Amino acid sequence: MNAPDSGADTGQAADAGAGRGPRGQARLRQLANEQAALRRVATLVARGARPGEVFTAVADELARLIGAEASFVSSVDHQPGEGGELEGAITVVGSYGRVGDEVPVGFRIRLQPGMIDTEVLRTGRPARINGERLATGPFGAIVGRLGLRAAVATPIVVGGRYWGATVAATSREDFAAGTESRMAAFMELAGMAIANAQAEEELRELAGTQAALRRLATLVAQGESPETVFAAATREVLQYFGTGAAGMIRYEPEGKATLLAYEGLTGSDLRAGERWEGSPPDGLTAVVRQTGQPARVDDYREIPGGDFYLGVGLRSAVALPIHVDGRLWGMIAVGSGEGPLPPGAEQRMSEFTDLVATAVANAQNRGALEASRDDLTRLLAEQAALRRVATLVARAIDPVEIFSAVAGEFGRLLDADNAGISRFESDGPSVVVVGSVGEDAATVPIGTRLELPDYVAPAVVWRTGRSARVDEDLWDKLSDPVAARLRKQGIRSMVASPIIVESRLWGVVTVSSRRGPFPSDAADRLADFTELLATAVGNAQSRTELAGSRTRIVAASDDARRRIERDLHDGTQQRLVSLGLELRLVQSMVPAGVPELETEIGRVADELTGVVEDLREIARGIHPAILSEGGLGPALRTLARRAAVAVELEVAGITRLPEPVEVAVYYVVSEALTNATRHAHASVVRVAVEERAGGLHLSVRDDGAGGADSARGSGLIGLRDRVEALGGSFEISSPPGRGTLVGVQLPLRRH
Repeated sequence: MNAPDSGADTGQAADAGAGRGPRGQARLRQLANEQAALRRVATLVARGARPGEVFTAVADELARLIGAEASFVSSVDHQPGEGGELEGAITVVGSYGRVGDEVPVGFRIRLQPGMIDTEVLRTGRPARINGERLATGPFGAIVGRLGLRAAVATPIVVGGRYWGATVAATSREDFAAGTESRMAAFMELAGMAIANAQAEEELRELAGTQAALRRLATLVAQGESPETVFAAATREVLQYFGTGAAGMIRYEPEGKATLLAYEGLTGSDLRAGERWEGSPPDGLTAVVRQTGQPARVDDYREIPGGDFYLGVGLRSAVALPIHVDGRLWGMIAVGSGEGPLPPGAEQRMSEFTDLVATAVANAQNRGALEASRDDLTRLLAEQAALRRVATLVARAIDPVEIFSAVAGEFGRLLDADNAGISRFESDGPSVVVVGSVGEDAATVPIGTRLELPDYVAPAVVWRTGRSARVDEDLWDKLSDPVAARLRKQGIRSMVASPIIVESRLWGVVTVSSRRGPFPSDAADRLADFTELLATAVGNAQSRTELAGSRTRIVAASDDARRRIERDLHDGTQQRLVSLGLELRLVQSMVPAGVPELETEIGRVADELTGVVEDLREIARGIHPAILSEGGLGPALRTLARRAAVAVELEVAGITRLPEPVEVAVYYVVSEALTNATRHAHASVVRVAVEERAGGLHLSVRDDGAGGADSARGSGLIGLRDRVEALGGSFEISSPPGRGTLVGVQLPLRRH
């Protein structure tokens, strides 16, 4: 076998009958094209492509599907304004075609009345505009330069919220009817790919920042000089949060400030050690000094004095205060040359400022060195625990295993006697335990539903949506069963932190202690873990939705194959047979004096018989009747007889199997035989099918040229989708010059 696609799966069914089948074939070709486009996008995500590459691929595939000359994908940050209008802005994250120069990636514009993006985000439905309305809208100048005359758009929904919008445009008078529904259907599935790409990117970023924090913590723990720590922190912050420049400033008396470290844009003349008086009142240096709080600028074009920053290549920036011993000591800032920094940048950067503050405190007070080292040891332990949990999440293992592992990490980090993770029920303040650790007397089995009295920490989280700590004085004198159980177990303190999944309160992490109140920062220390838990839950939900979608696509494809085969057999084929009989009757009625006419009618009848035979072969390829009537063994033997290469077949003992399994195995063998003949030039193919250990095992090995790659060609990708949609595995080994081996394992679930 080799990489080129023979189209034995969805692609072949569409192409085989093009131009000579019933109406359903056009829709089948359309469906095949859409699924091939989605598979290409999904393959990018599976390979770990960056979100920007995925967004551009979505724009590209969409434009090709609907025949657009230009398209772009935009994310949106918005909120309801006065009078029902939306306020906010869109940022282009992927583009295709001629809009690339006029509306490049990173292009940002406020939502305005008359914009098609504003309309689809306001209504939640696809829309189209053309003619004068398009030419005079907010993009009228760009539309005129590009000669565009019509546009369609649809919202992008990710995680149950409006994530953005996609717009496509053409220079034709208008798009075809039904284009909006095709866009919406494609983007509904593409939204899952976008969500997965973002989740993978967030995991990569989290792993990178945790590694950076560990490097920085190691410097502090080793007692490196503050200057070394300042330079390292500035360098790490720029690497993981910005694309332009980063700097650290120490505030001096009388409004002065000193630049301690600088990294980034070479066009700037800033140097470490520089000192200046006063700052622009709207600048981040002055705002942080006045408020002692984080500050940000999302677009320097919108603030006074922003031209200076734009001139050195910065578009946005975030700054965080550095507090040492309870007072404002300085700040660290990072800037981007592209769009706004992500909303969570301040929280993630705060861990860097904490380490800088520790380094400063160490230098200022050597007497507190031992306590600082204890803090660093704790921080290192937390980072190690976070890496272990992040690794579990990235491996996409069973969430139950992640929950139990995280509960164990909580218990160790906070020196707790018991730790548990629970999912909130929708009907009130009650939870279902999904993971727990602790002593037997206090451990609750997984799956247990618990009603929550008002005074326990998870109930407070349910009411407020925020972390909570409660101590024994709340239940010490109560007489209800829960209070009695807490007293019997000797629980003196509880801390709980919410788990937020897709902006919804999904569950709660709870730890308890018999030794006394937890420290005041215990809830904050749980926050990073709950973010990872939320990622694990969201990933599991996305995988479940994607698996269901893939199963539905495979089922729809099979249904379409059956309909086409039935229509060909019962309709076109029967009509052709009847026509042939009528021709034979006419031939028999030709007078003896015109033998040429009798001969010509006979020739046409023979040709018609050949057409019927060809049509029967096409129908068998779409959905072979022998597979439905006789099962997998006879169907595979028929394939072997028809193959243009010698086939050694082992199917002894195979009984009737579930229909989806038989169809999947049939198409894998069909594709393998086709590729072995056309591309690998094999002399023999060995096919073995065996039932064992509750599953079906298939191997197809040839002695051909090898070099097949399942990542290239929609045929092999379609087969992998079909097998994995049934919960099976699809593996291919094809070293150049050494033949190809395809291995498939499928679970058998007989009812």
